[in-house]
Amino acid sequence: MAAESFWAAIALSGIAGAAIPLGGAISAIDRIRPNWLEQELRHTVAAFGGGALLSAVALVLLPEGTARVGPGLALLLFGLGGLAFFIVDRALHERGSSTAQLLAMLLDFLPEAMALGALLVSDRATALLLAILIALQNIPEAFTAFRELKSSSAIGTGRLLLLFAAIALLGPLAAILGEEVLINLPGLLGGIMLFAGGGILYLIFADIAPQAKLDQHWAPPLGAVGGFMLGLAGSLFIG
Repeated sequence: MAAESFWAAIALSGIAGAAIPLGGAISAIDRIRPNWLEQELRHTVAAFGGGALLSAVALVLLPEGTARVGPGLALLLFGLGGLAFFIVDRALHERGSSTAQLLAMLLDFLPEAMALGALLVSDRATALLLAILIALQNIPEAFTAFRELKSSSAIGTGRLLLLFAAIALLGPLAAILGEEVLINLPGLLGGIMLFAGGGILYLIFADIAPQAKLDQHWAPPLGAVGGFMLGLAGSLFIG
């Protein structure tokens, strides 16, 4: 059973992580209606990713983390996560870097991959559903992160896609960590999830939501609703 969980963790997290370079590749295709892609679609996808991230915080990271550490410590760790990523975000801004969506994607992907690995030991059906949700979240998040990085750096398309492929490999590593180590350390796993949740919430309102704003267009806010509905649907099916 341990060997099966190990390989299942690699397979499921690998599939979920593969959505990251896929989202980047979709974003790299800018020859079809480039003005529409740059304006309404990009803003709508950013809002969708923000909604999906918010659902991850509200429906996965907070309840699962709080169940493992208790309410008092949960509040402290959540607040520390927001404070830590305020410091990181401010430092990146002062250096002229624009990586909020990339940070948010990593904050979402890695803790959930750890939880995925841990769940494979006790609840494979939930782990499978979580893997699907992670993949669906990663596509819009990677789409927006790719365009954000490309517009604010001199990195070429090919190198960015290689970077996103390398990031995808972190998923199986995180899942193995959850399956082999954190399953026996529920408090630590819960703390990681809560800390990440605080950081995600900060980045949503500091960087991602403002990027989704587009005058005289109403698709982006609906995209945020759709992203949250994605996570809500998964939570309801799990429940």
